[in-house]
Amino acid sequence: MATLCLFPPVLLKPKNSPKFNHYFHTTPKPKITCSSIATQSQSAKQHLLTLISDQDRGLKTQKDPEKRALIIQAINAMAELGKDTVTTDNSLSATWRLLWTTEKEQLFIIEKAPFFGSQAGDVLQVIDVGNMTLNNVITFPPDGVFFVRSNIEIASSQRVNFRFTSAVLRGKSWEIPLPPFGQGWFESVYVDDDIRVAKDIRGDYLVVDRAPYAWRE
Repeated sequence: MATLCLFPPVLLKPKNSPKFNHYFHTTPKPKITCSSIATQSQSAKQHLLTLISDQDRGLKTQKDPEKRALIIQAINAMAELGKDTVTTDNSLSATWRLLWTTEKEQLFIIEKAPFFGSQAGDVLQVIDVGNMTLNNVITFPPDGVFFVRSNIEIASSQRVNFRFTSAVLRGKSWEIPLPPFGQGWFESVYVDDDIRVAKDIRGDYLVVDRAPYAWRE
């Protein structure tokens, strides 16, 4: 009777046999480490910031659909990197300064400000997760400001719902209250120590950085 062999013949060879080594040796798969993810994030972030650096906060992008498509592609890459992160915790609380947006209302005010004898300064989102508040702010140096107050609620790991409560147009020695006018949501698809990338209920995009100051009414 033939002997039943339960092991491949190669196992019977010495361990230093070329056939043995070839049979068992496999090249280790590259590990995905925190450092490699951080490198990817930095590279993608720098690419996005470079794309928007000459776009005048989005004014030039309105007339350049190819550039707009490239920027949105870069934003989607950032969203992919941030898809498993929580962006609605205390890291969201800050005075955020506009770098780039597709939001037409904000861009209209920025563009038309000189017609009213002024120049748009910093455009801000001031978020306080602890107090559940958000102020959208457009400054008109040296003394003018238009801001809209909102209440917010955390809807998910990345989505925030908001409801406008009031609006104010303020000068050096005067103030005009305006009625509230809406509600909606936005998703912060990427947040780090420097920037935040968001999209909202209307399909608009926003890139902001952490302002070097805290804005208060």
